[in-house]
Amino acid sequence: MTTNDEQVHIKACLYEIETRLNWGPAANWGNADFEKLADLIAAKKGVQLSVSTLKRIWGKVSYNSAPSLTTLDTLAVFLDHGNWRAYQQQFRPPVNPAPTFLHSPAEETTALPEANPVSVNSQVSTTINRKRLLYILAFVLVLLVVIGFMTAQRNTKPDPSKFSYTVNKVMSEGVPNSVVFTYDATAATTDSVFIQQTWDIRRKTLVPKDKHEHSAIYYYPGYFRTRLMVDGEEVKFHNLMITSDGWLGLIENNPVPLYFKKEEFIKADRVEVDSSTLKAYQLSLHPQAPRIRFFNQRDLGTLQDDNFTFETKLKNDFNAGTGACQSVQVLIQCKNDIIIIPLAAKTCIGDLNLVACGTGVSSKEADLSKFGADLSQWTTLRVESRNKQMTFFVNGVQAYSLTFPNDATGIVGLQYRFNGVGAVKDTWFRDGKKVYDFAPGGVKMYTDSSSTSAD
Repeated sequence: MTTNDEQVHIKACLYEIETRLNWGPAANWGNADFEKLADLIAAKKGVQLSVSTLKRIWGKVSYNSAPSLTTLDTLAVFLDHGNWRAYQQQFRPPVNPAPTFLHSPAEETTALPEANPVSVNSQVSTTINRKRLLYILAFVLVLLVVIGFMTAQRNTKPDPSKFSYTVNKVMSEGVPNSVVFTYDATAATTDSVFIQQTWDIRRKTLVPKDKHEHSAIYYYPGYFRTRLMVDGEEVKFHNLMITSDGWLGLIENNPVPLYFKKEEFIKADRVEVDSSTLKAYQLSLHPQAPRIRFFNQRDLGTLQDDNFTFETKLKNDFNAGTGACQSVQVLIQCKNDIIIIPLAAKTCIGDLNLVACGTGVSSKEADLSKFGADLSQWTTLRVESRNKQMTFFVNGVQAYSLTFPNDATGIVGLQYRFNGVGAVKDTWFRDGKKVYDFAPGGVKMYTDSSSTSAD
C-alpha cells in the first residue's frame, strides 16, 4: 500500500471520529477536548493515548513521523473495527458520479445539415437547442436559489436568548442521584435538540423540542458541564456537581456500580477494600480482578489547581494474576479539568500516562520510571503546584515536573482507581495556611498557623 493511500485512510479515519463525536471541526478543539477523547478511547479500548499523541495525529503539533501501528489500531477499534488493517480493508474511496445528461448523448452529438443553412430542419433544430438551453439555465438558477436558501438556513446559528435551561438534583448529596433538566427549545427551527449530560458523547440524548423536562441518573460522582444543544450549537449550559457524601467506595460495573456500605471500607485510619471485603460479595481476584474506586467529591471553596500542595499514602498489595503490575491511578478532580497520576510496580513503568490540566505525558515518549514503586508497602505521593508549574514526588523523590497550559480552576475532589484491592490514608490538600484533611470520617478544614505560604 502506498504512502499516499495510507494518508488518505488516516485522514478519513480522523474525519469519521470527528463526525461521531459531533464536537465540531478538530481545528477548533482545545486541550480539554483531546483529553476527553483520550478518556473515551481508554474507556472503549483499554489503551489511553496521550494528549500529545492525539494532537500530533490531528496536526495540532508539528511532527514528521507517521503514527505508529499501535496508535492506528487503537483509533480503528474506537470506530468499531478489529484493527487498522480491518479498517483499511473496508475502506471504500468515493467514486466520481457518471456525467448526467439532460438529454440523450445521441442528441448531444447530432450534426446539423451543412448543405442548406436556411433549411427548415436547421431552423427547427436551432429553435429546439435554444429552448433546451433556456430550460437548463432556468433549472440551474432554481437549483442555486434552493441551495443558497438551504445553506443560509444551515448557517444561521440559533439565538441563545430564545432558549432556557435549568438543572435540579433530586438529592443534595450522594449517588445514585437523579437530575431533572428543564428546558424550553420551542424556538428551534429543526428537531435537532439534545441534552448532553457530560462531555461523554454516550450521555447525549435527543429530546423533543415541544417538551420541557428530561430526567437522567448519575451513578458516579463528578463535576459535569451539561449542555442544551440545538442544531449542533450549544445554546445554554449548566455546571453540575454530583458529590459523594464523604468517602465513597464502589466496584465499576455497567451500567450500575456495586456500592460498598461505608462501614465495610471506612476504617479508623484509612479507607480500604481488601480480599475479605470482596469475599463478602462472593467476588474473586481471579481470573479478572474487579476495578475498585474510591471517591471524595465535594465543594472545596477557593482551592485552585495552580496553587496547592497535595499528599496521600496508598497501597495495593495484590500483585498476582492480572494484578501483577499493581497499577493505580490517583485523580485530582477539577472544574471541567483533570489531573491523572499513574503509579505501578517498578517492572511495569513502560506503559504509564500522566495527565495534568491540558498536558499529557506518555512513558513511550518520556521517562516516567520514578512513578514505579513497591505498592505492597505504603507509598507516599505528593504534588506541588505553583503558578501552573506542577511537580510530582513519589516516596520523597521527584518523579516529574511540568507546566500546564489550561486556565486555573477550582479543585472539587479526589478519585482513586485500583485493581482488586486498595487502601488510602493520610490524605490532605494545603493552600497556604489552609488545610483540607480528607480523614476517613469526613473532610476537616482548618488553618495551620505554623505553616508557611510556600508549603
